[in-house]
Amino acid sequence: MPGSRRRLLFTLLAALGAVGLRPRSLSAQNPVHPPPLPRGDEKPPGPPDSAAPSTKTLLEQNQKSIKKDIEKLYQLATQLKTEVEKTDSTAVLSVALVKKAEEIEKLAKQIKERAKG
Repeated sequence: MPGSRRRLLFTLLAALGAVGLRPRSLSAQNPVHPPPLPRGDEKPPGPPDSAAPSTKTLLEQNQKSIKKDIEKLYQLATQLKTEVEKTDSTAVLSVALVKKAEEIEKLAKQIKERAKG
């Protein structure tokens, strides 16, 4: 009985080993090649240059939106400051106060990402 268990165990291990090696051998026969890198003289695929807006106009639009968002951020921060001054510091903060702080944080993150480019 122990001999037949041992033989069954070795047979199962051999079968699992053969199954485990099979995908590796198939992948060696059909290797995946990455796409070739573009050369310096070739144009990258994409829309033609004439259809794309100029970089200067994009930067100007980005700057305008950043200024607008900063003004809004300043207004929200001022409102939050006045609300905090009105509330008792020993009392629990209101939900509206916390939501305004979260809105300020979200807007600040948007400004940061837009400023990064």
